[in-house]
Amino acid sequence: MRDDEIRGILRDTNPWWAARLRGTSPTSWTVSDVALRARANWDMGYRTPILSDVASEPLSNGLFVLRGPRRVGKSVALKDLIVDLLERDDVTPMQVLYFPADTLTSRDLRRYFAIGRSLTSTIGDRRRVWIIDEVTSVPEWTSMLKELRDNTPLADDCVIVTGSSAADTNQAVKDLGAGRTGDANRPFRTLHPMSFADFVRLRQPEIQLPDLLGPSEILSDQARDVFETWSVLTPDLDTLWQDYLEIGGFPRAVAEHHRLGGVSEDFLDELAAWLKTDIDPTAPAESVDLLLNQLVNDTASPVNARNTAEVLGIGRDVFLRRVRRMQNTYAVLSCPRRRDSHIVPGAQSKLYLTDPLLAQLPSRRRPGLGIPDMSRQSETALAVSLARAIDATRPGRWEDGDTVGYHRTNSGQEVDFAPIPIAVSEGTSQTVPIESKWVSQGWRREAQTLHTAYEEGILATKDITDLTGSVWAVPAPILAVALH
Repeated sequence: MRDDEIRGILRDTNPWWAARLRGTSPTSWTVSDVALRARANWDMGYRTPILSDVASEPLSNGLFVLRGPRRVGKSVALKDLIVDLLERDDVTPMQVLYFPADTLTSRDLRRYFAIGRSLTSTIGDRRRVWIIDEVTSVPEWTSMLKELRDNTPLADDCVIVTGSSAADTNQAVKDLGAGRTGDANRPFRTLHPMSFADFVRLRQPEIQLPDLLGPSEILSDQARDVFETWSVLTPDLDTLWQDYLEIGGFPRAVAEHHRLGGVSEDFLDELAAWLKTDIDPTAPAESVDLLLNQLVNDTASPVNARNTAEVLGIGRDVFLRRVRRMQNTYAVLSCPRRRDSHIVPGAQSKLYLTDPLLAQLPSRRRPGLGIPDMSRQSETALAVSLARAIDATRPGRWEDGDTVGYHRTNSGQEVDFAPIPIAVSEGTSQTVPIESKWVSQGWRREAQTLHTAYEEGILATKDITDLTGSVWAVPAPILAVALH
């Protein structure tokens, strides 16, 4: 890309630079911004707090890497951050530099930084805030930022970059985590679709959510108080949970369902296009729907890669490659088998789709494919809730595949979510074992495997609360909202 093209693009993508010359507000561009206008069509007021601290005073010199699936709102979060920065009295518009990087080469990226600094030279050595969208598509972007943070004034600037792939997470931590993240708190972050707690806040804001429980605290006295108090809301939360298991947490999907009574075909097609592009763009058009459908059917069981590949009519290596790509783009959560908290090498894993709406795609887009089973959807949503809670104890565990895991007993029975070591304020602890059974009666019979394996734990039910004994019955939506 030529330098004159870069200069033109930077001026176009940073309209607040010229606001003073035009005599307009530095935020007047928001009325015509494509991303913000698109959100206005379905906005219910949801705003992720994922970057709220970055705009706090004083300006940070931190480097922040924000990842997450496509269509989850990363670009909109960046635009909201820009507005927050421009509304501050201590920030001039020329300090804020934004550009998308999804089509750039490594050389282009380097030139963007150099030309951006030149175009904002009137502010001298004042700290700049660089906001770069979809940088993970640029080859060797981590080594590029490492070099610039080590050898240029970028070392003292604030840098926020986003990406839709987790494939290079370890390299990013290696290149950028060794003193190059400045004073950033939580430099590596992940934006997921709305959690169930977010969903409840949006759909019924009058409900005051309980205090957060860590995944090692859900058998504590505090947890007993929470579960007893919230049991009276079980009917309401059960209904909301079933809605969530159909709609999921993509902000646009939630808003469309609220306004239209369902998620639009346009948005479903956008999700399918994202998956096809990231999983296998050369595969037949129906490949994504068939793959998703098979994963939904196998949700509650460890996946046999060879057998599943045969059902799909593809090779085992092709199937495993597609699954890896789904994991890297935050569409699939792996739940490996664990023994004594350690992953069992070579054992089959369960695979959970990371948002309920992804499980609805096959039946909505391809006639003849079955509607997802609610009990499996409940287990899946609970797995994601637990994985996010575990990741919160040490960000990066999600990308490392080190969150949830299942346990297999000597008799071949399984406990859905085995205890996992986690960091807590006092040092280390373990998560509470959980079994998901979407039942309204006979819960003690369903809890026998859990009791035999661990003597304690939680059975996540449909609507039963029973806190007597060493294994508790807790409705899945109450457990999910407490883990928010």
